[in-house]
Amino acid sequence: MERLCGTSKEDFLLISSILAETCVRDKTSTILYALGWTHHTGGAQIIRCAAMIQLLLGNIGMPGGGVNALRGHSNIQGYTDLGLLSLNLPGYMPLPSEKQNTLTDYLTQITPTPLVDGQVNFWKNTPNFFVSMMKSFWGDHATAQNDWGYDWLPKWDKSYDVLQQAELMTEGKLNGYIVQGFNPLAAFPDKNKSSRALAKLKYMVVIDPLVTESSNFWQNHGAMNDVSPADIQTEVFRLPSSCFAEENGSIVNSGRWLQWHFQAAEPPGEALHDAKIMARLFMKLRELYQQEGGANPLPVLNMAWDYQDPLDPLPEEIAREANGKALADIHDDQGNLLAKKGQQLSTFAHLKNDGTTASFCWIYAGSWTEDGNQMARRDNADPSGLGCTSGWAWAWPLNRRILYNRASVDPQGQPWDPKREIIRWDGAKWTGFDVPDYSNAAPGSGVGPFIMQQEGVGRLFSLDKMVDGPFPEHYEPIESPIGTNPLHPNVISNPVTRIFASDLPNMGTAKDFPYVATTYSITELFRHWTKHALLNAIAQPEQFIEIGEGLAASKNIVAGDSVKVSSKRGYIVAKAVVTKRIRPLTIDGKHVETIGIPCHWGFEGATRKGYLANTLTPSVGDANSQTPEFKAFLVNVEKV
Repeated sequence: MERLCGTSKEDFLLISSILAETCVRDKTSTILYALGWTHHTGGAQIIRCAAMIQLLLGNIGMPGGGVNALRGHSNIQGYTDLGLLSLNLPGYMPLPSEKQNTLTDYLTQITPTPLVDGQVNFWKNTPNFFVSMMKSFWGDHATAQNDWGYDWLPKWDKSYDVLQQAELMTEGKLNGYIVQGFNPLAAFPDKNKSSRALAKLKYMVVIDPLVTESSNFWQNHGAMNDVSPADIQTEVFRLPSSCFAEENGSIVNSGRWLQWHFQAAEPPGEALHDAKIMARLFMKLRELYQQEGGANPLPVLNMAWDYQDPLDPLPEEIAREANGKALADIHDDQGNLLAKKGQQLSTFAHLKNDGTTASFCWIYAGSWTEDGNQMARRDNADPSGLGCTSGWAWAWPLNRRILYNRASVDPQGQPWDPKREIIRWDGAKWTGFDVPDYSNAAPGSGVGPFIMQQEGVGRLFSLDKMVDGPFPEHYEPIESPIGTNPLHPNVISNPVTRIFASDLPNMGTAKDFPYVATTYSITELFRHWTKHALLNAIAQPEQFIEIGEGLAASKNIVAGDSVKVSSKRGYIVAKAVVTKRIRPLTIDGKHVETIGIPCHWGFEGATRKGYLANTLTPSVGDANSQTPEFKAFLVNVEKV
């Protein structure tokens, strides 16, 4: 560990011993992670390693346990739930591939079969979730005869992540781009490649409440955005939208709580709610398909669009759609009525694969029931004393606050730690402060606590979910400061990293760029958004980089000096902040210095103009998630 990572043996053993102490009944640890883990070419495996450690320590399903993400945006959890990743559908179902030609092929391949008799294997209900989603998408047009509209769903041939998007643009294979609440020029890796990519588009539609660098990528801002507007063909349409405080809606936090918020003000000027903008675009496209036809009109023409005002779908209407409703009277296996036709569903357990239910996100079933909007609840009572405020908002699934909480009790159904009791078996049923994450099986029945798995237990060995192998492995970043991997020198970096051949020449080496750089956020600014707010701009008015005392002294740099930080992709100029907290590491016997690059400034906003930090970062991504490697790349620094 010391040789590979530069962490001292003493520190590693101390952290390991603290974690290991939580393997007992009355101690629990949680592991919190953020972009410091995800922004690596092995980020997904780093997080999986944490999950493996927590499994081994018995910290999954326990109050105060688990592996918890600190999301970079307030609603990134909600976007992910609804299929943000290019290969996902809502509710974490996979988008069909072009090799899955029929609905039968698709459902057969994605619906897990039991590996151990008697286990819950809850994903066996995937057909119920999928067909209900299709009924929500296409309504009466989705029938058993047309496989619920399966042919209308797009089928993927490859991942269309942001790295792929930029590559397709540069190749002239992606001509139009709708950008909603996103700033690709600042968020894509390798800003200069991104600028070239956007310049190849025929048009770009920007839906945003703010003036972003992307919306003005075609403008020349000197060295900060040195482009020639006359050479850029892209036509940019700016559609001003609303921010969260100007509309009703829900935000999903990393605890899976759906919390409803209410509009505080009207959008200013010509700005419209996002739903109004998207509805107007959709209705106009549908009109053009009706009038002129097109290559593939049915997905648009057959889309269910049953809103009171088709040009203004209300958040409340969309939320009820996500929850789902009965399209006919729903009965259980004994003939008992579960829901009448037209009623909101109370649970995803009522979803059917026969076309009698509709829900476009099965995990949200229960969030808006016949009893109303559960997300708007505001009872903060905590009878458990453990922070289990089940009356506050609503958490998916089924308002369950701790996933796999059956693991918080012993095989007999009694809490491992009576002081942290969250559920228990009372002799007849499962009960507790939280919603039990389990079937009705009694203790001793052999039913495992990990109900989403085919075998009912947690997995240390990844069967098919990780493209770079079943176990985490140490790899150097693509731009390594040591140029080798002491663990296995023949394979230095992740061999299945997302990287295009056209980007390989833009990777630097320690010979020319001897220092490691890492990007991060600071307290006063949030990404590239709050630099538009004057108070935030006053608090952090000017771009800076952070450098350690030793490196600063060797370069004759003092606080406040202007410095140039350069990589193989480009350079930025910023003020130097010299600190004690950035310290050198010794990795494989080599002295390695790190430079911190806060990632907030740009050529738009209320702050002084600055360079986009991704001018420096390489166009390379995680092998599984394709998340760019913003946290480890090579640079040089010099006083200017």
